[in-house]
Amino acid sequence: MYEIELINKAKQGNKSALNTLLSDNLPLLKGYIIKMTGNAELSQDIIQEAMLKAVLNIHKFKPEAKFSTWLITIATNVYRDYLRKNKELELIDECIPSKEMSPEELTISKLQYKDIIEILKAIPYEKRAVFILKHYYGYKYEEIAKILDCPVGTVRSRLHNTIKYIIHELERRKLV
Repeated sequence: MYEIELINKAKQGNKSALNTLLSDNLPLLKGYIIKMTGNAELSQDIIQEAMLKAVLNIHKFKPEAKFSTWLITIATNVYRDYLRKNKELELIDECIPSKEMSPEELTISKLQYKDIIEILKAIPYEKRAVFILKHYYGYKYEEIAKILDCPVGTVRSRLHNTIKYIIHELERRKLV
């Protein structure tokens, strides 16, 4: 209910409501895009462009889904456009550390993060997006289908194939 009120106010030009919506959803968007791109600098560019498009098009938002889903859809489209224009992407060198982690856990986490990012980067973005949206953010198949503009069956197939590939790669690299 709170989000719908903010959306309605934002559509009427209330900048504070729009700012609250964007601020509340920024951590989720950042996490998703960093996982998708594997590149901190590129992620910032995509996030900024997605946020700008959200601000410019808030009047077009229909609250059939969550605001975060709409933002992720915009960011996915921005990233898709980027991939069409550029063929190579760099791999991120660092992960964002958690303050609750011990130095040992942080080191292991960084190693695992790099391995997982390398594996995910080898997967086409359509499959990578399905995996990240489902397993990192808990989106339902129907929501992922809307975000990626594809049938639910395609989402299920992409997820199945991606999981098989990740397991194969983890086993091949002797990480499990």
